[in-house]
Amino acid sequence: MQVLTNIVLIVQILSAVSMIGLVLVQHGKGADMGASFGSGSSGSLFGATGSANFLSRSTAVCATVFFVCTLALAFMSAGGRPQAGGNTVLDRPAGAASAASAPVIPGAVIPGAVIPGAASAPAPAASPAR
Repeated sequence: MQVLTNIVLIVQILSAVSMIGLVLVQHGKGADMGASFGSGSSGSLFGATGSANFLSRSTAVCATVFFVCTLALAFMSAGGRPQAGGNTVLDRPAGAASAASAPVIPGAVIPGAVIPGAASAPAPAASPAR
C-alpha cells in the first residue's frame, strides 16, 4: 500500500509541475489585442477563439490527472473507508486541542495545577453565619 501511495504521489507532483509549465508557456488571450488594431493579422479583437490547441488540451489532461491523483490519495489516506469515528479537528473537545498544542514554559505557574511535593495550604475557615 505504501508503494502505491508513493507512485500516486509522484504522478501527482509530476502532473502539477507539468501543468504549471504548460500554463506559463501558453499564449494569453489579451496578448494579440494590440496586433488587431492595425499592426498584426489577428482575426478578431481578442484573437482566435476556435477549438483548443495542443497546449490547452494537454493542460486539461494534466489537470484531470492531478485531481484524480488527489482523490486517490485522499481515499488511500482514509484506508478505503469513510472516517466516521471523530478523527477531525472539529470532533475533538475544545480543551484537548489547545492543551496539547500549548508550549510548556519552565517555571510558569498554572492556576489550579497540583505541584508534586508542595504542601497544600489549609482550607480557609468557614465564617460563622449571622
